[in-house]
Amino acid sequence: MDGSDAGAGPGVVVARGVGKRFGGTVALERVDLTVRAGEVHGLLGPNGAGKTTFLRMVLGLVRPDDGELGVLGSEVRRAGRGGVEGPAGFVESPRFYPYLSAERNLTLLAAYDGIGADEAAVNGALERVDLGGSARRKVGGFSFGMRQRLGIAAALLRGPRLLVLDEPANGLDPAGARDMRALVRELGRDGLTVLLSSHNMAEVEQLCDTVTIMNRGRIVYTGGLDELRDRAPDPAHRLLTGDDRAAVKIAADVEGLSVEDEGAAGLAVRARRKALDRFVLELGRAGIPVRELRLETTSLEQQFLRLTEEASGR
Repeated sequence: MDGSDAGAGPGVVVARGVGKRFGGTVALERVDLTVRAGEVHGLLGPNGAGKTTFLRMVLGLVRPDDGELGVLGSEVRRAGRGGVEGPAGFVESPRFYPYLSAERNLTLLAAYDGIGADEAAVNGALERVDLGGSARRKVGGFSFGMRQRLGIAAALLRGPRLLVLDEPANGLDPAGARDMRALVRELGRDGLTVLLSSHNMAEVEQLCDTVTIMNRGRIVYTGGLDELRDRAPDPAHRLLTGDDRAAVKIAADVEGLSVEDEGAAGLAVRARRKALDRFVLELGRAGIPVRELRLETTSLEQQFLRLTEEASGR
């Protein structure tokens, strides 16, 4: 596969009709997608959607039963036991020797990989993921987030042309997730092609140039985030006022607004920003206090739920 289909930049990952079964379970069914050079591409979907299976294929850990999967110009099905040259990363969580230091772990992994790495290369990879000060600490004392970053350092030692990450921020505390997102954004800005999975639409929106949404082994959307936004329904908000009945009457005169009175839970409001601003201003003019207004789901989250629920027949 040459990855020469239309679009900006060559196809680093090109899947055409890819299928995979494990016994009687269909993990992937007729998957078609393209990841372009220099993109940060997100695989999004609920648990069991097929994201991790696809990432395993890209890394050469699993072979497709049907279709063709090209990675960096080579077909995975025909690659040797070591898989395709060029991608690096991890699926699920990276594992290390807990009784060895971060520096020693990376040196051994590089040796196992047949690439070797001197002290400067190892320390450079650790500095890149903000672990330079922990190079000689035993990994057994690392937090989950530190081990995730060490996994990226191990991948970067290979000098990859494609970085594969399986839910890199999953299980991290807010600070750790923030640092992980910042690292992935930095790698993307440096021109590295990144393919990552997530089940968090908000996270993908912050990180990715393009996205593929999967459900039950099938693709329900693949393309740019702007196009996905254009298709998306209005964001959902929760509004509590001093007089919800009067607020509902006022809402009827505001264009682009949908309001439902849900009793003690307050008002469920769907609206884009401008319509919501007009509504809040009208409430103020009418002397109705706004006690609480919070975003419950963004338009992209709404679209994600719509697409996956439609694909599930819900």
